[in-house]
Amino acid sequence: MAGSPVTTEVENRRMLAPHHDGSPLHVSTQAPVLGEEVSVRLRVPAGAEGLAALGLASLDAVSVRSNPNHEPRFAPAVLLGERNGWAWWQAEVEVENPVHGYRFLLQGQTASDSVGAGSPRQLWLNAEGLHDTETRDSEDFKLVASAPEIGPPAWLASSVLYQVFPDRFARSAAADERPLPEWAIPAAWDDPLDPNPPGRSAQFFGGDLDGVLEHLDHLDALGINLLYLTPVFAGRSNHRYDALTFDAVDPLLGGDDALVRLVEAAHARGIRVIGDLTSNHSGDAHEWFLAAHHHPDAQESDFYYWRDADNDGYESWLGVPSLPKFNWGSRELRRRFIEGPDSVVARWLKPPFSLDGWRIDVANMTGRLGAEDLNAEVRQTIRRTMAEVNPDTILLGESTNDAASDFQGDAWHGAMTYSPFTRPLWSWLMRPGSRAAGGIGFADAQVPAHTGAQFFEAHNRFVSGFPWRTRLGTLNALNTHDTPRFLTSALPGTVPVAFGLAATLPGIPVVFAGDEFGLVGVDGEASRTPIPWQLLGEDPSRSSSEDRARRDLARDTTALYAALIALRRSQPALNGGGMRWLHVGDDVLVFVRESAGNSVLVAAGRGDFSVTIPAAALATAFTEADAPLPLFGAEVDGFDGARLVTSDDGITLSAVGPQFAAWALSGVESP
Repeated sequence: MAGSPVTTEVENRRMLAPHHDGSPLHVSTQAPVLGEEVSVRLRVPAGAEGLAALGLASLDAVSVRSNPNHEPRFAPAVLLGERNGWAWWQAEVEVENPVHGYRFLLQGQTASDSVGAGSPRQLWLNAEGLHDTETRDSEDFKLVASAPEIGPPAWLASSVLYQVFPDRFARSAAADERPLPEWAIPAAWDDPLDPNPPGRSAQFFGGDLDGVLEHLDHLDALGINLLYLTPVFAGRSNHRYDALTFDAVDPLLGGDDALVRLVEAAHARGIRVIGDLTSNHSGDAHEWFLAAHHHPDAQESDFYYWRDADNDGYESWLGVPSLPKFNWGSRELRRRFIEGPDSVVARWLKPPFSLDGWRIDVANMTGRLGAEDLNAEVRQTIRRTMAEVNPDTILLGESTNDAASDFQGDAWHGAMTYSPFTRPLWSWLMRPGSRAAGGIGFADAQVPAHTGAQFFEAHNRFVSGFPWRTRLGTLNALNTHDTPRFLTSALPGTVPVAFGLAATLPGIPVVFAGDEFGLVGVDGEASRTPIPWQLLGEDPSRSSSEDRARRDLARDTTALYAALIALRRSQPALNGGGMRWLHVGDDVLVFVRESAGNSVLVAAGRGDFSVTIPAAALATAFTEADAPLPLFGAEVDGFDGARLVTSDDGITLSAVGPQFAAWALSGVESP
């Protein structure tokens, strides 16, 4: 980070810090075009207390520093007025580049009790926070100008995603009649997972798409409105990331007709469905690869990277020979796969299949090998093709680490990544000494022990590189099909805290099928557990004590997830509203999501806490008539929960932790 954060009165500074984000409260349009003039607003605490927290005796001027064409430019801001203890400043910024970065400069005089009292003082506010020295352009706020159809669909910010790994979700009666391929090792639904090769990838439980359709009631009851299916194209594995073709749904899943039935039934319930494409590689039994392997004269030869003139040796994903890597320098590969109305990308978005978008596997490695980098061309082509077929679709890209450089609004609408949320969350809410093998990406599989302040620092560092609209589409996942399950090593009682944060921080909450049943798994393969549907319907009188405990956990966790999803979907501020941190402590985090219509105050504690938030920091009218309304986890009628006590000075939040709680506030007024 260029420039050290201002350190005076750390918590007062956080509660009473100048604030800007990309939400409608602060930016006049969410979809600017090149040449458009956009109004950007900054809130600064009014009065001596707010200025003192900044080390200022006066705030004399505010301006916006942009860097169009890599040449800095300043636009003066005007003071619009005050509301509820906050002064609002506004500047007009012309969007001159597709990604137009900007930050705020605050100029004033130092406070009388500071070193050099009365001296000029400059403060900079960018997406990472407040600084007393100049900052880097990469952490600027960003306005993204692109054709409207390239940008995200309107429904992105209100999505709650449910991820299904088809082989392990549910098995319809029709699955019993399907002959198995030679690679498959058949397993009964309640058989234990085989963690060792070949069973690791070949153990076959027989879940299918009609099985998913038969359990849409469950998704509906949870409040899910976006279903993500891992690959449905045939492969030679239970995960199907080694596709044999992209032209047909695997017959073991019910074929093309089963996908049509599932999407139609999901749409009838208001649930959108997205598929999964492997843009980085195919399987080594894919029809394109078979046509090219040992056949250098074949049209498909330039679809892959060959190490010799005979098309024998080839590049593959991380050296795995069953996953040969695509060469996106091939014009014919682009035509067949990603470009135009007859491509693979387009075909499955059109009727009768009508998928609502794609998640792209290994998006970060796609088109990259050594000195060659075609990633931007590939992702932009995919999105253009999608827009030509149906612009009201979503494009998510897997990029498991620092994803910001690829996610600047030119194609991907959001990232499936673990750096901003998943790894910091685990580090804060895991038992000390926990280990996490597999795809989550911890060094040496060791989960570091973090305080709440370290969670904030890591989360804030990685999200600050995203434009606001990309941040809203980035996945807040406790875990996925590639990682251990969160519950495996979580501190006792922290599941509500973890999923509560997933549901209320900016981004798309993720439920990997089985999370709501309280399932565990030590790595990605062990997490792909067949869903124990019997736990939601069995007769407790005929169960063992162990089975009853599992059933109670499944039912309680399912109810918890449904309640938190209902919270997310019911509050406008949680679906695109702004984000402001109020308190960061070792064991508790407090923030507020804000919109003109309403605001939501959130407290998430891994232990006992008591935090007082001054009235001025809430930035909303605060009277007895519109006191905070409990939404989740608040103490009611003597039951345990977080307490909120009001006074003339503000509010005090307290709880015996772990605890997650949320309250509704009135919306933010602005001049």
